[in-house]
Amino acid sequence: MILATMLEMARTYWKDALEILILAVGIYFAYVGLRGTRGLRVLTGLGSLVLALVLLSQLFGLVVISWLLQRISAVVILALVVIFQPELRRMLAQVGSHHIFGIAPENKEIVEELAQTAFDLSGRHLGALIAIERGTDIQSHIESGVMIDSKLSPELIVTIFHPKTPLHDGGLIVRGDRIVSAGCIFPVSQRQDIDRNLGLRHRAAIGLTEESDAIVLIVSEETGGVSLCHRGKLEREFTPASLRARLSELLVMLPDESTAHEQPAGEDRVVVAGDPPVGGHPKKPVERHDNIAA
Repeated sequence: MILATMLEMARTYWKDALEILILAVGIYFAYVGLRGTRGLRVLTGLGSLVLALVLLSQLFGLVVISWLLQRISAVVILALVVIFQPELRRMLAQVGSHHIFGIAPENKEIVEELAQTAFDLSGRHLGALIAIERGTDIQSHIESGVMIDSKLSPELIVTIFHPKTPLHDGGLIVRGDRIVSAGCIFPVSQRQDIDRNLGLRHRAAIGLTEESDAIVLIVSEETGGVSLCHRGKLEREFTPASLRARLSELLVMLPDESTAHEQPAGEDRVVVAGDPPVGGHPKKPVERHDNIAA
C-alpha cells in the first residue's frame, strides 16, 4: 500500500522534483562562480533589499510597492546581467573550456622547453608571465600585444623578458609550439580572497585563467620562484621535475613517469603570502611593482 502511494506520488510530482533539482544545481553553481568576488556582495545586498520589500508589502498590505515589484522584475533581470557581466563571462568561459568542447593539448617536447625556460628565467631572476593557450580562444589578449609568430625557443623567451627589452613588462602567449605574441595585457583578477601581498603579475595570471582554460607560468623577479596558475588557482613551490610533471598532466594528459612519486606542488592554493624559495633560500616578499595593466 505504502509503495503504491509512493509510486503514485512520483508519477504525479516528478516534474516538480525535477524543477527543484535544476534550480538547486543552478543556484549552487552560481554561488561557486560568484564566491570570493564583488558580485556576491552585490547580489547578497540586492537580494536582502528585495526580500525586505516583499515581506513589508505583504505584512502591511503596501499595494503600490507590491505593484512596483511585479512590474520591474524584467528590468531587474536585465540589470543583473549588466552588473554581473564579468562573472557571467568567466562562468560561461569555464563551461565552454571543458575538455568535451576543448582541443587536446600539446606534446612532451613543448613541456620540456617550457620547464627549461621557466627555470632558466628563475636562475637569472628575470620576471616572466607566460600563458599557454589551450581550448579557449584568447585572441583578444593576443592582439593586445606585439605579434611575433616564432617557433618556441627558450633563448627567445629569455631575451623578451630581459629588463632592457621593450616587451618585458607584458605577458607572452604560446599557441602550440609557437610564440604568437608578447607584451600582452592580461585581465587582473578582482577576487577579494586573494592575498594582498601578491604582485600584479600573479593577479594577471589568475585573471586570465579565470576567463579561460589557459595555463600561465609566473617567474618572480625578486625571488626567482616559479608558479603555475590554472583555472584561477595558483600553485607554488615547483622544482624542475615537479613542474614538468604538472605541465605533462595539464598539456599531455599523461603524468611524467620520472616524477610519478613526487607530490604535486602547491595544489589548490591561491592565498599565499610570498614567493617560495627555489634553492632553499629564505622567503622574500613577492614583487609588487610589475607593470602589467588590465
